[in-house]
Amino acid sequence: MPLVTLSSAELRFSLDPLTLGLADTSELLDAPLPWIGQDRAEQAARFGLQMAQRDYNLFVLGEEGSGRSSLMTQIMHREAAVRPVPPDLCYLHNHEVPERPLALRLPTGEGRLLRQLMADFSRLLETEMPRRLVAPDIKAESDRIESAGKADEEKAYAALSAFADERNFALMRSEGNLVFTLRGDDGEPLTAGKALTLSSEKRAELDVAEDALRSEIAAFLEQAQARQMALNERLLALRRRLIKPMVDQQIHHIRSALRKQIKDSVKLGRFLDAVRDDVLANLELFRPGDTQEELRVEALVELLSRLRVNLLVDNHDAAGAPVIVDDSPLFRSLFGSVEYSTEHDALVTDFSRIRAGSLHKAHGGFLLLHLRDLVGDPHVWEKLHRFLRSGRLQIEEPGMVVAPIAGVSLQPEPVDVDVKIVLIASVEEYYQVQEGDPEFARRFRCKVDFAERFCATADTRQATAVFVAQTCQRLGLPHFAADAVAVLIEQTHREAQDQTRQSANFAQSEALVMESAAQARARGAATVARADVLGALQARDHRHGYPEQHMQEAIVDGDRLLDVSGEQVGQVNGMTVLDLGDHRFGFPVKVTASTHAGEQGVLNIEREVALSGPIHDKGVLILHSHLSALFGHIAPLALSAAVVFEQQYHGIEGDSASCAEFYALLSSLSGLALSQGIAVTGAVNQRGEMLPVGGINEKIEGYFRSCELLGLDGNQGVLIPRRNRRNLMLSPTVVEAVRHGRFFVYSADFAGEGMELLSKTPFGTLGPGGYAPDTVLGRAQRTLQGYRRACQQADGRRPRRRPFFQPRELARRRDAGD
Repeated sequence: MPLVTLSSAELRFSLDPLTLGLADTSELLDAPLPWIGQDRAEQAARFGLQMAQRDYNLFVLGEEGSGRSSLMTQIMHREAAVRPVPPDLCYLHNHEVPERPLALRLPTGEGRLLRQLMADFSRLLETEMPRRLVAPDIKAESDRIESAGKADEEKAYAALSAFADERNFALMRSEGNLVFTLRGDDGEPLTAGKALTLSSEKRAELDVAEDALRSEIAAFLEQAQARQMALNERLLALRRRLIKPMVDQQIHHIRSALRKQIKDSVKLGRFLDAVRDDVLANLELFRPGDTQEELRVEALVELLSRLRVNLLVDNHDAAGAPVIVDDSPLFRSLFGSVEYSTEHDALVTDFSRIRAGSLHKAHGGFLLLHLRDLVGDPHVWEKLHRFLRSGRLQIEEPGMVVAPIAGVSLQPEPVDVDVKIVLIASVEEYYQVQEGDPEFARRFRCKVDFAERFCATADTRQATAVFVAQTCQRLGLPHFAADAVAVLIEQTHREAQDQTRQSANFAQSEALVMESAAQARARGAATVARADVLGALQARDHRHGYPEQHMQEAIVDGDRLLDVSGEQVGQVNGMTVLDLGDHRFGFPVKVTASTHAGEQGVLNIEREVALSGPIHDKGVLILHSHLSALFGHIAPLALSAAVVFEQQYHGIEGDSASCAEFYALLSSLSGLALSQGIAVTGAVNQRGEMLPVGGINEKIEGYFRSCELLGLDGNQGVLIPRRNRRNLMLSPTVVEAVRHGRFFVYSADFAGEGMELLSKTPFGTLGPGGYAPDTVLGRAQRTLQGYRRACQQADGRRPRRRPFFQPRELARRRDAGD
């Protein structure tokens, strides 16, 4: 296919606003927002979310701004709405092993009900129990038991007194103690002086009597203690017997208020039985006393705290399954935690301080996480590993092991958690996990791949208009007129670098909607028009365009050498792209080549000083291969050549300049001058075909700006590969210049066609005797034959072929050519 001069209509895709069928976007507010251009991702998302089996979690791939998070959240809410509401989750005090609280699943809303019932029960005990314990029936029966006990005590004391009298001792009670004194024959207490007058036999007899009395007193006290304990047991049994119906009635009320058929009904029954036994075993705490009142109140508060219900997950007002988006998945927030307080230089806690994590809250539904937030914390990553493997979630505090002070730790009962995890990641992160942690990746069998761009159709353009309408409504912005929507859709083609495809980066489109609305408001318009969108794009370029302006000014000032008119030998203008992250622009660069007789082959100067990357080096190698194929009939070549990007100091990467380098070498070999008004981009393969390159629009616009600043003369233009024609979405300024014949865009299939354009000389075809002398290749052939003769004369032998490139370690450089 011969060289083609492109018309202005071929330089960009333009959308007729009438094809959208609307006056402005306010007409589209009722239309549902589809997954624009993401049919594959939507189907995969639905499959993964509806798959009930384990390990079908979702790995969502896509670039920032593709809508992966917002669209996944949207579809998760739709799927969750048709799912049943999951049960509530409570933690209860474990009366048998207090450091291992009990987990309890209850039907939706009954967690809150159980908490309220237990709170009512606790208040009832606190207010009614003291009154019930002093009720007439209990008091009368207690008095009877106490009187009987007192009678038994007095009877035993009378027997002890009689025992003391028989041995001539007087027994008295004094402040709760038993005191005895020895009596003389006259019945009066025996004084120490009188005792000394007694005979030794009498004193020995008295000592035996005293020892017997002491033994009897000890037996009496022991029996008194046993009688008191028995009395207390009878009183406690009485109170339990009379209080138990009231407690049983309340426990029965709690049981009957809850559903019978629940998964954890047995566990709940055991808990309520333990609560009843705990209350009946501590009835004395409800009876105010005169002594140790502070300790009694403290113990009562502790007893009532054991009756509380810690409601971790409350779904009483939910309309479907939960959808949780955790943007900060720390260990505690994701897996749950236990709070602690400090008492007497120790960390203390109980079951009521257990807190739910995102996984607990997402039970029965969906949890959205970002991979980047997980991989930075090894504790989170390992814990998530274990959860995905077992499906059971154990709340634990990893920091307690290294806590600076002693702590009372809890081991809450683990719970089964059924949750569908949606993990957001980039393509690079996804394949890093696939390679580095295949066991983790196996748990995410559903891949949802968001495309970077998609084929444009009438449906996708209509959906884009719906997106603009809903964005305006959501952000409270003025709506877009049809011509403004058309320009915005054209910009999505520009971002995709394709006339037939749109970019899927709707974050950029949303930013353009906001900036265009600001332009409309600044002029007091109620609707965003085409001029507002164009103004927003122009203002954005102006905000970010200082680096480009600075470099273009260097060309105008003559600091950077660039010829955009006339002809030069061994010199051609190439085109590069600089990507600064927030701004991407093209910039021309002069490519020069020099050739002479020698044995070094083609020397890539950028490579020699480590300013080129491997792709650029590969391009030069391919260029040399094509050059060798063109002149294989006169091989071996006796050539030393140098190719360089003039005034390029920051590294070169990419092979899009290999065509320009090829032209500069042929110009130097043939002696033919090349037009300096035509800049070149394109890679070349070993067959001489021009291959498409990236950044085509920025490259053309960058060269056009340079020509505009230095002066357009009507002879300037660019040469691009034909396969890049559908990538053209040039700015209206360039299109207008082409329309008026002040600038040209040429496309070619083969590098030889471009050489004919630049040199105005036929490229040449290999014949029986080589190339015709009046062609580019014929002239180069003559030069190469002269180089070989010169080398033969200098060495006295045939030139020896040497490696094209000497082995050398190369550092990767950022792409300045593509």
